[in-house]
Amino acid sequence: MADKRIGKSGIIQAAGGLLWRQSQLGRQIAVVYRSRYEDWALPKGWREKGESFLNAAVREVVEETNCQVEVGDFAGCSCYTVEGVPKIVLFWNMFLIGDCDFKPDEEVDKLVWMTIPEALKRLSYDGERELLASASGFIKEDDDE
Repeated sequence: MADKRIGKSGIIQAAGGLLWRQSQLGRQIAVVYRSRYEDWALPKGWREKGESFLNAAVREVVEETNCQVEVGDFAGCSCYTVEGVPKIVLFWNMFLIGDCDFKPDEEVDKLVWMTIPEALKRLSYDGERELLASASGFIKEDDDE
């Protein structure tokens, strides 16, 4: 049986968002914890057949965070392999509208709002850390210098 995640191109296609809000601590980003993968990640998920990457990004962010969002500009992409299959994830900057009513479910256990430096330390994947650093304009100091 074919893996439904893999499109005709032989690539897993996914989309997500860098979900931002302003708080007393300044600009913060939503980071989710998924116990299934034991990881901290940006909200994202598979693109459904016939769905645009942008629509998939909005759907996945809303599903995983239960936040209403306003879409901003394209933030970038992350590419890696999953069990030997290439995967591409396209991300958009998104902005929180109103309050967020997060509820844990079988996919996402926690949503934590973090400052950029906190998120850069907490995110489990190099590609997502690089994307966040680039999209936020944050310059990460090299530990060796």
